[in-house]
Amino acid sequence: MPAAAAAGPRILLRRLREVMAEPVSAQGRLNKIASLIASNMIAEVCSIYVMRPGGVLELYATEGLNPSAVHKSKLRIGEGLVGTIAAEARPLNVQDAYAHPAFKYLPETGEEIYKSFLGVPLLRSGLTLGVLVVQNRASRLYTEEEEEALQITAMVLAEVIASGELEEIAADVDADIAHVRSHRIKGESQAEGIALGHVVLHEPRVIVTNLIAEDIGHEMQRLDAAIQTLQDSIRTMVQGLEVGRGEHREVLETYQMFAHDRGWMTRMRDAVRTGLTAEAAVERVHSDNRARLLRQKDPFLRERLHDFDDLANRLLRILTGKPQTAASSDLPKDAILVARNMGPAELLDYDRQKLRGVVLEEGGSTSHVAIVARALEIPLVGQATGVLDYADTGDPIIVDGTNGEVHIRPSAEIERVYAEKVRFYAKRQRQYQALRNVEPVTLDGERISLNINAGLLVDLPHLKDSGADGVGLFRTELQFMISSSFPRMDEQVAHYRAILDAAGGKPVVFRSLDIGADKVLPYLSHAKEENPALGWRAIRMALDRPALMKLQLRALLKAAGGRELSVMFPMVAEVDEFRRARELLEDQRSYLASRGHELPTKVRAGTMIEVPALVWQLDRLMEVVDFVSIGSNDLIQFLFASDRGHPRLAGRYDSLSPVPLSVIRDIVCAGRKYGVPVNLCGEMAGRPLEAMALIGLGLRSISMAPAAVGPIKAMLLKLDTRRLESFLLPLLESSAHSLRPHLLEFARENELPI
Repeated sequence: MPAAAAAGPRILLRRLREVMAEPVSAQGRLNKIASLIASNMIAEVCSIYVMRPGGVLELYATEGLNPSAVHKSKLRIGEGLVGTIAAEARPLNVQDAYAHPAFKYLPETGEEIYKSFLGVPLLRSGLTLGVLVVQNRASRLYTEEEEEALQITAMVLAEVIASGELEEIAADVDADIAHVRSHRIKGESQAEGIALGHVVLHEPRVIVTNLIAEDIGHEMQRLDAAIQTLQDSIRTMVQGLEVGRGEHREVLETYQMFAHDRGWMTRMRDAVRTGLTAEAAVERVHSDNRARLLRQKDPFLRERLHDFDDLANRLLRILTGKPQTAASSDLPKDAILVARNMGPAELLDYDRQKLRGVVLEEGGSTSHVAIVARALEIPLVGQATGVLDYADTGDPIIVDGTNGEVHIRPSAEIERVYAEKVRFYAKRQRQYQALRNVEPVTLDGERISLNINAGLLVDLPHLKDSGADGVGLFRTELQFMISSSFPRMDEQVAHYRAILDAAGGKPVVFRSLDIGADKVLPYLSHAKEENPALGWRAIRMALDRPALMKLQLRALLKAAGGRELSVMFPMVAEVDEFRRARELLEDQRSYLASRGHELPTKVRAGTMIEVPALVWQLDRLMEVVDFVSIGSNDLIQFLFASDRGHPRLAGRYDSLSPVPLSVIRDIVCAGRKYGVPVNLCGEMAGRPLEAMALIGLGLRSISMAPAAVGPIKAMLLKLDTRRLESFLLPLLESSAHSLRPHLLEFARENELPI
């Protein structure tokens, strides 16, 4: 924009700042702003419309129209020229307002004598807070410079309204836009539990408060320096992924492309030349981009909205020096973390004494952060679409990790209901605590081993708290996933030794590295795969890269010196794969023995049964393993060829259908035949009804999330296994979709707490 053209907006912005400092009422200030804009733009009319609840635009101030029309003239979104501007979120410049097809006559305003019309939306974060209009009697089109000046003024006015500087007005702004209305968002349950607290944005929004520049040249230098820093940081990230996975690289390369977009940079620089600070210029241009993308019907273009949001936030953080995440900030004692997505290491950065729950716009139930949240017993709801559009820091929020619901700014009634649920849940937990030292023995004398699944050192206190018998599955890959580089030998030894120490003599079954598929380590090379769940992962990767497995097995053997060690291998599809893995284990034991290291008193080697192919090799498998553990999550998804994370398939197949139950029964029978212990460590074991079915199939050892031990124990203490087996086993011949209704009826008839 030429310097002369930019002078008008700069003068207007300076005068606006003076008006904002005057000690007058909100309405009086708004009236002065309307008068100032009209005078500066040599317009005979200036009107300010504010969005009210229900999508109604109300005339809040005017210079030139009939003053009695203020707070009386109203238009709905899409109605009239003003409503059209609000609906489309873009300026409208016409030389004959009456001739425009969207024109609507409001007789109380007295605007019939004004032909030329220029209106712009009051945008903030792409949302329309109102409309700013200027009019003149003469029929003419306003110049580009005049339109730009009005847009700059509208941006400042929108920030003033949204920030609460005009409190009387902000309180009346459309509830959706002012972020004061209650919202219920249906997401996906990823870690059970209920939490009431206050919103903490993982990446706090930068609120631009300094809008009007003191020194245009200085602001331009700040903007250019921040853009350069942004571009350099993204370039560094991309270069650091020379051996990284393709999808991650593509995301960062998209950022890089956007960060070098000439049009984006030019628009921000032009905004600074009009008199805005560098931060305000970024906010103004981003709001315009966001307004356009929010109204796009093309899903691909709408998806780019997150990219632009992230890019603008990065730039604002550079300009303001704000931290990247809220982990280092002073958290409220009942913090509910809200984020688009996050990694497991980022979650562990937060104070667990204050963190009550997590809500993610994205993220699946098998994501790394979900696994960590379950380990920490923090309720988590994922796939909560739109949560970042509605939630602000400090807002009251309820996370229902059991039903996958999020309530933002809940009503008093909803809050009361959930507070009662929390009290009820706490009461039940106290009842389960009373069972902690009670032996898990059924009515007919069957001892059921109840174990916990774990993956972090912070999980181990749950062993004592829950009264569990041991750790049936320790996911060793979590240590690798939260590390910035591959853990060294001494780090691994110290970690595994700490796990065994914390277990206090109770058995721990370590699963060797299960990486690949959705568990990719950023510091290891991994090619992009069309079907990663069935690809190069777990034991397949370990046998192809034996150095990694040898290092881990050696660390486990050293850490377990003088104690028993149990290791199981994941994703085994052939008996030969297990034999090869066991040979590596024996080789490492021999290696350590030859160098005088203290060895474990006993080493047990087992395998996960999660690939259906192993079910047809059970006789050969049971001859060479010390134990097996059924991984029901993968086993069932592979049996049905159904992605467990696919939203359209989530409820299509039931784990309590005759098919998986029959397969589990076959594995149990094979274990009994060869005297091989059989455990099940999938999600089935953590739900009372499913656990009841597993016991009915003959399983006497199951492993679950720590919070599930109490409810499962309460159920089995009232269970007669012989009666259940005689009821369940004949049903395995059924062709029914699911045996769930039958099992529920059995539980009701036998008064089992399910």
